[in-house]
Parts: sequence; C-alpha cells; structure tokens
Amino acid sequence: MKSSSRDLPIINERIRFQKVRVIDTEGNQLGIFATKDAITLAEKEGLDLVVLSDKSDPPVCRILDYGKYKFLQEKRAREAKKKQHTSTIKEVKMRYKIEEHDYNVRINQASKFLQAGDKVKATINFKGREIQHTDLAIELLLKMSQDLKHCSEIQQSPSRDGRNVIMILSPKK
Repeated sequence: MKSSSRDLPIINERIRFQKVRVIDTEGNQLGIFATKDAITLAEKEGLDLVVLSDKSDPPVCRILDYGKYKFLQEKRAREAKKKQHTSTIKEVKMRYKIEEHDYNVRINQASKFLQAGDKVKATINFKGREIQHTDLAIELLLKMSQDLKHCSEIQQSPSRDGRNVIMILSPKK
C-alpha cells in the first residue's frame, strides 16, 4: 500500500508555514499567529488546526475537530454523487425499408430513453447492395428527428459510418 506525504492532510504538526491566519470554530478571524502559537491555541480547546487554503498569503487555518470535518466532507461527496446523473448512449437500430408500425415502436423506444435522460444513437444498417440508398436512410433519420423534436435535439446529424448511417440525439435541457 503506497502512502505518500502529499495524500496526508495538512494539520497540526504537518503545517510548515512560519505564520498562519487563524479562524476559530464559529468562523471568526482571530488574526495572524505564529504556527506554534496557533497549534497551542487549538490544543487548548481539544481540537485540531487544519489548513483550509495554502495558496493565500499567509495561509488560512481553522480550528476544528478534524475527524468530524473529514466525515462531513465525505458525506457531502456521497450526496453529490447520488444526485449526479450519468447519461448513457442507448441505441435504436432499424433498416431503411422499415414498416410504419415498426418505425413507431422505434420512436417510442427512443422517446422513453430521451425522457429518462439518456442519449439515443439511431443506426440504420445496410446489407449487400442496399448501400446505394444512403439518401433514403438519411431521410428516415431526419424524419425521426422531426418526430422526436418535442423531447430531443440533434447532437450529431446523420452521417455515414461504414455500412451504417448514424445520428445521435440528446435530450432537451
């Protein structure tokens, strides 16, 4: 297990600055102290001296319970991760000679994916000599984008990719 000194938080004896600006537990500025004096002040209260910003001059430190502080930071990170939605790309495949009912099924699938917040990759693939009809496939994809314009916007317009024509739709914001 590799543990470098860079990963460790800058608290108490690890603070290597001559002077620091100290903030107490209520958020009031106490002023600029020598580091040793600030550590002593924190220890009197039974708390830790934690560097909040080492970029400022002098660095800003706060007197607080480091264990509790670390717990709250991790809790906030977990909450942020819960609220975060990762959008995935769902694919809807069809042929350029698709029947009306099958086309409506694909539109409904794509609509559900878009309303769930996912992107949709519409793919039309060709077999054999069908590749001559890419213009019909592009027309079909443009029709699809028109049918889904209430809940989507085109992220990538229809383009040829080997024996496929693809288009990517993203949900409206």
